[in-house]
Amino acid sequence: MRPATRARLKPRPIKIYSETMAQIMQTQNRNRSREWFGRAQKVLVEGVNSPSRGAAVYAGGPLLVERGSGSRVWDIDGNEYIDFMMSFGALIQGHAHPVVVKTVSEAVVEGSHFAAATSAEVEAAERFCSMVPSAEVVRFANTGSEATMLALRLARAHTGRNKFLKFEGHYHGWYDPFLLGAHSHPAERLGTVENPARIPDSDGIPLSIFDDVVLAPWNNVDALEDVLRKHGHELAAVITEPIMANMGCILPREGYLKRLRELTHACGALLILDEVVTGFRYAPGGCQEYYGVQPDLSTFGKALGAGFPVGAVAGPRSILERMRWSEKMVLHYGTFNGHRLTMKVIAANLDLLSAKDAYRKLHAVGDAAIAGLREIFRRRKLKAVVQGFGPMFQIYFTERDGIHDYRDYCKFVDTKLYSRFVHNLLERGIYMTPSNGLHWIISTAHTNADVEALLAAADDACAGLS
Repeated sequence: MRPATRARLKPRPIKIYSETMAQIMQTQNRNRSREWFGRAQKVLVEGVNSPSRGAAVYAGGPLLVERGSGSRVWDIDGNEYIDFMMSFGALIQGHAHPVVVKTVSEAVVEGSHFAAATSAEVEAAERFCSMVPSAEVVRFANTGSEATMLALRLARAHTGRNKFLKFEGHYHGWYDPFLLGAHSHPAERLGTVENPARIPDSDGIPLSIFDDVVLAPWNNVDALEDVLRKHGHELAAVITEPIMANMGCILPREGYLKRLRELTHACGALLILDEVVTGFRYAPGGCQEYYGVQPDLSTFGKALGAGFPVGAVAGPRSILERMRWSEKMVLHYGTFNGHRLTMKVIAANLDLLSAKDAYRKLHAVGDAAIAGLREIFRRRKLKAVVQGFGPMFQIYFTERDGIHDYRDYCKFVDTKLYSRFVHNLLERGIYMTPSNGLHWIISTAHTNADVEALLAAADDACAGLS
């Protein structure tokens, strides 16, 4: 493992940009978006292909986005927005990055996909393993959900145990056993820290599926030690996000991840670090590099593909080689695994992220946005905190000084006020999801000018909250 680069990635001092320096981009009507959304509801469930995009999130219906370039998107009505959602974090290079466009254009004329061994997957894997500290080898899949499914199967095969521990509020994809306690609920339904309520996140899942799931609160060392004292001997794995990204952006307490690493070692459970959201975002090797934590297995997606669908499982050869063909192999098939175009994009994307100052810029631009937003809320006398650092953060309207876990989020965050705030921003040319459980994303395409425009829009949007 390479030494952690936390000190190296600490951003330089930054200027906080004045909200008076940028012109607010007022959006016009969304008549065509509404028209097309009406058509969509006739042929698509809720008019969308994922509930996080539909009318349950966007009042009056979603924008229909037609094109994007750099940090900007345009909807079907021609309204222009600065995009801070960036496909939920997948677009680390922004929209239509010239290198990505050139890579795809040149590759597709030679054939998009062969479902055969290619040099493209070798080049992508070589770059991946050179950047991720824990990756002796990697296996590519198509989505983050597929990656976490495979990681759990590998852990069970490697340890000979069936149970695993997941944390309240963490989302690891829509695989049945993971869908427990990943949605927010009223505080009175949560149960106690010692005995968290086991609330399935989906209908259609037999309750027996959760017999092998141990549910625990996150970011609480005492609770962690207690649950591992009781169940550690029967756990195949503990799976965690290094930064809790399913309830916005909740950072681990100082030393928490390292203590988690120590305790999983002691009880013989594998530590699976789910870096589908955080991978290649905070550092070349993800949060495991930034925080200096060595997982047994780690999963990736989103930013790895720079807008193309991909998932990946990485770790030591001794675990991943259980997929090698044999009578007792860990089965992992997939027609589109190692898709040639995606592999070409991954290699180009990781080359871009390896460039000097790529991460310093990501951190500096994000920290400028965070500092500016904090100043606006302070001046406007709004009870809000902005959590995170650098390329990912979230805003919580709350009386508290910080949100540290799932229970804090469910009890103390005014998600309705946040939704109003974001809808105000949409009217001022800032594209972001109104869901408080997601997060603001900075890409390499974002600039200081984008931050200035965000702060001007945010200051104006706050005026409509009182």
